[in-house]
Amino acid sequence: MPQLVLLRHGQSTWNAENRFTGWHDVALTDLGREEACRAGQLLGEAGVAVDVVHTSVQQRAITTANLALEEAGRLWVDQHRHWRLNERHYGDLQGRDKAETADRYGAEQVHLWRRSYDIAPPSIDEDDPRHPCHDPRYATLAPDLLPGGECLADVVARMLPYWYDAIAVDLLAGREVLVAAHGNSLRALVKHLCRIPDAEITGLEIPTGVPLVFDLDRRLRPVRSEYLGTTSEVAPPSTEAEPDDTADA
Repeated sequence: MPQLVLLRHGQSTWNAENRFTGWHDVALTDLGREEACRAGQLLGEAGVAVDVVHTSVQQRAITTANLALEEAGRLWVDQHRHWRLNERHYGDLQGRDKAETADRYGAEQVHLWRRSYDIAPPSIDEDDPRHPCHDPRYATLAPDLLPGGECLADVVARMLPYWYDAIAVDLLAGREVLVAAHGNSLRALVKHLCRIPDAEITGLEIPTGVPLVFDLDRRLRPVRSEYLGTTSEVAPPSTEAEPDDTADA
């Protein structure tokens, strides 16, 4: 039975400063590093032997994966990085203080931008230094692939090709797969896996530094999920998906 582990990166410096981070590359705080190490301990205690890792190209996810793997004694496994697993790009909100943004636009509007499925925040132009076209790690990508702002629906659309072409391939080959990424890219993946309706995805929150383990059937449908080492206050996403006759991979 294929097994997929999702791990949201630990606290970053901009998380601690209450700023919208998005595609901006920031490091983990000391707490974030502790969260990542604890995740590795939990994987080891649960006997999860990760075979391959997929991360975004953002250092907070990469560092989280490395610290967790080292703690679990699996630092030697293959790792793959891809921009399609990046955090959601927050457009003009990126880098701004969340409380100040709420004062500027209103708390209700900011809540819609943050939690709705298909409402994106104000976008930024390519001449804005916050646009990813100025980041050398994206220099080889076609300009129309680089977002100036995204809603969660956009993240789902740009994440799915990597799911089909890379992650699903590893799972179907029988590998234990760890995906270390971000709140919104992991929400996008869970939405797809569990077939969560658009209107219900706003209620899904994935905690930082806590491994979320899915047991999948041969068609990569979830049959069971659990968080490792958490209290009952953190419930895993429901695996009771709507029936569907089309296989994912």
